[in-house]
Formats: sequence, C-alpha cells, structure tokens
Amino acid sequence: MKIGFIGAGNMAEALMKGMMSAGLASKEEIIASDPSTERKEFIARAHGIRVTGDNVEVIRHANLIVLAVKPNNVSMVMDELKPYLTTDHLMISIAAGVRIAQIESKLNYGVRVVRVMPNQPCLVGASASAFALGKSARPEDKDTVMKILQSVGIAFQVEEKHLDAVTGLSGSGPAFVYVVIEAMADGGVLAGLPRDIAVKLAAQTVFGAAKTVLETNAHPAVLKDMVASPAGTTIEGLLILEESGVRGAFMEAVEAAAKKSKELGERN
Repeated sequence: MKIGFIGAGNMAEALMKGMMSAGLASKEEIIASDPSTERKEFIARAHGIRVTGDNVEVIRHANLIVLAVKPNNVSMVMDELKPYLTTDHLMISIAAGVRIAQIESKLNYGVRVVRVMPNQPCLVGASASAFALGKSARPEDKDTVMKILQSVGIAFQVEEKHLDAVTGLSGSGPAFVYVVIEAMADGGVLAGLPRDIAVKLAAQTVFGAAKTVLETNAHPAVLKDMVASPAGTTIEGLLILEESGVRGAFMEAVEAAAKKSKELGERN
C-alpha cells in the first residue's frame, strides 16, 4: 500500500510516525504534500519521507490518501484532485467538521471515503479516535483505518451522526483535562509544593487514573469509592467538587462542544 498525505501538519506527522512504528508502512511507501517550504523540509529531514508541494503528485503515487488540510480548504483541494481520484483510492479525511457527503459530492462516484476524528494525544501515540465509513467504503477499508488509528491509540467505528459527540468528548476533551491538571497543580502549590513537582504529580495522577480505568475495565465510580475511605481526605475533597458542581460542568462542557461541532458541520 502506498500512502499519501495531503497536508503534513502535526496530526499528519503523528499518523506517519505511528504507521512506520507499527510496521504498516515504510518511509519509502509514504509521500506527503504541503504548501510550506519550512514544513516540507522538516518532514523530509526528520522522517526521511518524500515531500512535495504538488498535491496531484501525491495522488499519482498513492492509493490511500489522508486528507489533512484545514476544513475551509477541503472544497478547493477536492476540486483540484477530483480528475485524478478513482475507485482504487481510499480517502481518509481528518478535516474537522467536514461531513462525508460534502467530500463525496466533490469526487467521482465510487471513490471510497472515511471520515476520522482523532485527537491531540495522537502526537504522543495515545489518541482516542472514532471514524465513520462513506457509502462506497469497503469492508477491508474499515480494517485498514482501524489498523492505522490503533497505531497511535485506540479507535472505534461509529455512525457519522455520532462524530459530533466524539468531537465534544475526545476531540475537545484533552483541553478539559489540561484544565484539571493545571487546577490540581495549583492546588498543590497552594498546599506548599514547588510548581514543577506539583505539575508532574498532577499529570501523572491523571495518567495513572486513566490507565487504571482502561486496564481494569472497572467503572470509574467503583474506582473512586476504592480511594475514598470513610471520614478520610479524599471524601472531604469530593464533597467540595460536588458542592461546586464540577460533575455537571464537565457534562455541559462536552455537550456544548458537541453542539458547536454540529453547528460548524452544518455551516461548512
């Protein structure tokens, strides 16, 4: 399989690295395009990947295409590539908010399209992704996309109507968690810890808690109760969180982000 990237930004780079690390592709099997000379030089130097400024050249040399351009550039890029894309091509779009139907309407009938919602931790191989298949996608395309996304984290197939919820939860979620880490670190500083130690302890605590949920498959509430001893320090802190409405605030934040994703998709 020859893999091409239209756009070579941070998320595209993370996917390239994941594919190569997982043995899904060698650097010789990947080609990318980007309008930035600086970015082209960096990707070529850092990863040994062939990089060009010509999008059409990517299509001519690859049959799996990752569309990694800004949402407002998708229409223009699709118009440029339409004459060269065939049913032999699989188009994986990571353009946020751009619906499958919008992409398919710009292409010849039969070009296979998959829409993916990765998230920022893709950059460190810890992405939580979801994807939806277009009307021409084949069963083997699902397996291909799953392997690619699992090379940088975990992934789930969903109906496209659920991708807005995915955007609100795992797409926007890292920013919510960064606020938690920052606030917990501030609390540590308030209690007397040096800032650098507080930040590392807070970040590792979030990482450890997440790892425990994923590896034990236990409900978060069960794990929470295991930490909260009767009349102890943890239950005292949990009382403050409940009185402050933290649980509801997080639910509303995810819901608001999901609604905004839907609005942006309809606008595009």
